[in-house]
Amino acid sequence: MKQKLNILLTGASGTVGYEVLKQLYKQKSRFNITVYDVQNTRSVKKFRPFKNHVEIIYGDISNNGCLKRVCRNKDVVIHLAAVIPPAADDYPKLAEKVNFYGTRNLVDTLTELSPNVFFLYSSSIAIYGDRLNNPYIKVGDPLIPADGDIYATTKIKAEKYIKNSRLDWSIFRLTAIMGNHKMSKLMFHQPLNTLMEIATPSDTARAFVKAIDYRTQLSKKIFNLSGGKTCRIKYKEFLNHSFYIYGLGKLDFPPKTFAERNFHCGYYTDSYILEEILHFRKDTIEDYFDKEKQKNFILKKMVTFVFKKAIKKHLLRLSEPYKAFICNDKHLIKHFFRT
Repeated sequence: MKQKLNILLTGASGTVGYEVLKQLYKQKSRFNITVYDVQNTRSVKKFRPFKNHVEIIYGDISNNGCLKRVCRNKDVVIHLAAVIPPAADDYPKLAEKVNFYGTRNLVDTLTELSPNVFFLYSSSIAIYGDRLNNPYIKVGDPLIPADGDIYATTKIKAEKYIKNSRLDWSIFRLTAIMGNHKMSKLMFHQPLNTLMEIATPSDTARAFVKAIDYRTQLSKKIFNLSGGKTCRIKYKEFLNHSFYIYGLGKLDFPPKTFAERNFHCGYYTDSYILEEILHFRKDTIEDYFDKEKQKNFILKKMVTFVFKKAIKKHLLRLSEPYKAFICNDKHLIKHFFRT
């Protein structure tokens, strides 16, 4: 019988990480799975169905002592743990601690205890910065994060550290991953005319899980990961569809509610390369909206429709661009708008 591979998964309580965990679990006859994550009510609840078949270790990724418990004798690491926006914007020191120093500690500990490991890392389209004027993106383009984007900055630093390490690695720069997302202030940072190419959590997870068997083809390479041409849409259209599904009616916010610059996203022109290796894509933008419709029960939609004015007022209060415009905050106006 072929020996099982020892897999370490970080960030398994996140949207993509949880999908990776579920897909790995379906192949538990092939893998010894170790999950390393922060302990909280949410993560404990999510991991409960797996506790008898998966090794679950809670700890701080920025603590080398904790990492030594999980880094010994590993064959593959799928590293997804990260502080993402808007939390990364609100807690920049935490984002730096987890996204860069945590990754550095993980790489260093693996180099010591599992030097032959295959290290799979999730980076982000955010590192390419504002591409409104040039929305067609490929690996090799300059990495110029949007002004003040701590998340993108930490991802660039982590990528550099991984590439300079002695580990065998592959980096996937993820596009906008849409699924289980919540409306937040971040939705107003993205200009309405942004071209975006989404990927679903299940497709993204499938890429990471399939990558385990394609080490030779992926080794020491960077790939852009997205859903492809069938997952492309303009942000304004995306919001219009979403508001209709959620029973919120028209996208009728006042002028200056949405930023006009200084975000990210675009179309990946070379994401087909990873697809040709892994064949991970199954979903389209229509599939995404269909799933959202199924989750949005009729009663919930009716309740949302009744209270849509109050909900929209609440959302408007979250808009930092609108607040900057109303308050005539010249610094933030320059940050969010074309002046």
